[in-house]
Amino acid sequence: MNYKFIGSDTELKSVCENLLKEKVIGVDLEADSMHCFKEKICLIQVASAKEAFLIDPFEIKDASPFLNVLENNDVIKVFHGSDFDIRSLDRDYTAKVNNLFDTEIASRFLGIKERGLAALLKKNFNVDVDKKFQKKDWAKRPLESDMIEYSVGDVKYLVKLHEIIHGRLVENGRYHWAKEEFELQEKVRYENNHMSPLFRKFKGAGKMDNRSLAALENLLQLRLLIASRKDQPLFKVLSNSSLMTMAMEKPVTIDKMLGIRALTRKQADMYGKLCVKAIVKAVNLEHKALPSYPKIKRPGKDILVLKRIENLKIMREKQSRSIGIEPGFLLNNALIGSIAFKNPATPEDLLKIDNVRHWQVEAIGENIILTLGCLRS
Repeated sequence: MNYKFIGSDTELKSVCENLLKEKVIGVDLEADSMHCFKEKICLIQVASAKEAFLIDPFEIKDASPFLNVLENNDVIKVFHGSDFDIRSLDRDYTAKVNNLFDTEIASRFLGIKERGLAALLKKNFNVDVDKKFQKKDWAKRPLESDMIEYSVGDVKYLVKLHEIIHGRLVENGRYHWAKEEFELQEKVRYENNHMSPLFRKFKGAGKMDNRSLAALENLLQLRLLIASRKDQPLFKVLSNSSLMTMAMEKPVTIDKMLGIRALTRKQADMYGKLCVKAIVKAVNLEHKALPSYPKIKRPGKDILVLKRIENLKIMREKQSRSIGIEPGFLLNNALIGSIAFKNPATPEDLLKIDNVRHWQVEAIGENIILTLGCLRS
């Protein structure tokens, strides 16, 4: 596929005027989250059926023509696994994407288990994609020739892939199901994960005692400060497993940190003293000053609710095999819990429960009501 670099506002405006005449375009982004603290969009790839465009955001001063394309309701924008892309566009440009078609989400409604873009391209076009480029530093200029080739390849098949998957969705009567999910996906927005207390976004923190939580928070704040100053991603400073080990064991000497393998020698030389200071501060906190993980009040599950959950899961497995949609996507466990507690008697009642989709009611609503009804009689 022919491609063109877009490195000026004049070029971008001209290209976007033509893109607005297209019915379907493919869109992809490359960012530098693997290489810096504050990630940013480093390259925007757009493709029509015949030509690809590589937009350099470092050279563009006015991105509004492209944002207008994203917001246009008449042009279908095809992404694959769009969650990161939509959040990134919101963060960097306060952009909105309308008329989205996500090939990863769409694949779920077709029961496709290998839904990665590389797997879809291999299956549909016999194209091999080298995933090593996902870890490249896309902020560097000039871009290497093989990176350019990869970036074009990532987007040039999206229009054709849309045609294939859209056709199958229509054939199976499931396009309107997927469309509902696309519209919900359009509404996701960027969330800042660096808001205090940091432990609220840390996996496993909810099971820690209060003093360990204090140590974890101090270590998380330390890692954030170091990463910010060095302009490195968090994981390149200290891993989550290292922080968890130190928070739980609370070693107060560098030798002990090395002994429990919480730090490498190199990390100990760079950050050991700072980690010790963070842990000691937590160890010496008065009990009343210790943080606590916010507890979510969940309604108690009586025997009948637990039985409903059990029966709904059995029903889900059976319907998953019948419909050809993975169980967790067809009806996740959190939703099963809500439905079991609310115990709706009609499809209309079912739709009133938070996060229940219209497509789920259409697909298995009667089965849900019937399953719940069996326990009423």
